[in-house]
Amino acid sequence: MPKDSANMASTHIHTKLLINHQHRAGEGEWLKVVNPATEAVVAEFRGASLAQVDEAVQSANAAFANREWRNPEFRRKVLLKFADLIEENRDALMDMLVSEVGTPMSLKANHIDTPVAFLRWFADAAVRDRTRHLGFNATNTAVSTVVYRPVGVVAAISAFNYPILIGATKIGAALSAGCTAVLLSSPQAPLTILMLGDLVRRAGFPDGVINIIAGGAEVGRALTEHPGIAKVSFTGSVNVGRQVMQQAAAGLRSVVLELGGKSAAIMLPGVDFNKYAFSLHARYARNAGQGCGSPTRILVEESRYEEFAEISRQVYPQIKVGDPRDPATVLGPLITAAQRERIEAALGRALETGAEIIAGGGRPNLDKGWFLNPTLVGKLDNLSSLAREELFGPVSVVLTYRTVDEAIQIANDSPLGLKAYLFGAKEQCLQLVPELRVGTVQINGGSPLRPDAPMIGYKHSGVGAEWGEDGLREFMLPQHIDCALN
Repeated sequence: MPKDSANMASTHIHTKLLINHQHRAGEGEWLKVVNPATEAVVAEFRGASLAQVDEAVQSANAAFANREWRNPEFRRKVLLKFADLIEENRDALMDMLVSEVGTPMSLKANHIDTPVAFLRWFADAAVRDRTRHLGFNATNTAVSTVVYRPVGVVAAISAFNYPILIGATKIGAALSAGCTAVLLSSPQAPLTILMLGDLVRRAGFPDGVINIIAGGAEVGRALTEHPGIAKVSFTGSVNVGRQVMQQAAAGLRSVVLELGGKSAAIMLPGVDFNKYAFSLHARYARNAGQGCGSPTRILVEESRYEEFAEISRQVYPQIKVGDPRDPATVLGPLITAAQRERIEAALGRALETGAEIIAGGGRPNLDKGWFLNPTLVGKLDNLSSLAREELFGPVSVVLTYRTVDEAIQIANDSPLGLKAYLFGAKEQCLQLVPELRVGTVQINGGSPLRPDAPMIGYKHSGVGAEWGEDGLREFMLPQHIDCALN
């Protein structure tokens, strides 16, 4: 028996969709889920048909009119119950993540506990009074109030790398606002999302409030173009995000897009490399580098390049690559063999043009799985494709600068603007923050994700906001009430 099958024996594999609160077998194209660590088939099943996409949207529209669902206290109650159920089933959910994504067990808090905390925050946010009282008009003949209404049915499209975090927080914000939703998993990681269907039924949501489906590009297009959808929330690549935006625009639907990143980490003059080297390298290596906010461009002073390279070589052996079920593993496999080959080809092209591998590189000595060692590349500039394109793998490049102004210019010289990292004296870092054209700046490592802070991508990294009050407002529309006094 493959190792994957043995580990999955205690975890039920959910392959049914959730439409109008009922588990339904898919009637669309076949989906195949393969464990990227063992190459064993985890499941084969049919995703949603186009008719089932329509059923899911129709169900969500009917639920949107449910008066019980309009009650903020009721929404708070069921969202809290949903969060509790995810927490209670964290081991089974994580087991499935390991099997279908290769996510290391060491990241359980990031993948399970963080979305639970976010859902609880969104639950409490559901009862917040956002009414704005504008008072009398200029002639004192009327009084105005602004209230906020849910936009309607939300199409929430998740990604394979953090399916629970992305999927649960998308619907968490939409449901908190009073919307209903159709959640579409990535075809590469549908099983963990489908597991949520049983928890939705147990949490007490009214019929049709949350519908969960799986499928490929055709299903995604049918969902984003459906006339019953009011808003689309998507996480994925820039190219696919552009397509989603075009599809939504045909129906005059607005979008929230959380797209790619090529985040710069600026090591300011005088910074102690030893203090931050391991955490910096582990940050882009974890989850096999499949994270949009990874520091994949590291900027160091030209005169300290060799010092940084040597310290990096010393800490690289601490980044354990291998079995994602081993609690010591930092770096598991990439999602597919094709993804690994694409990254290796990009590294090969960079080396052909004069780049060098500073640390790591190559494949680990493992019989099975789509593993790739963490790789640190130097001797290139910010115009190289390796420094400009998001690889979505455990690879970072080292770029050099002579002045801090030049470092800021290099960091901003990118079509992407999701995150930036500053390492150095706090006062100097704070002075530099306004110069960076990114949605989030982390200083000296920052902190774990927090639900009340927005995730925003500048430039091609996104449209709109996720998380926090800003993310919740994406699913609300202001309504002006103008009331005459007589």
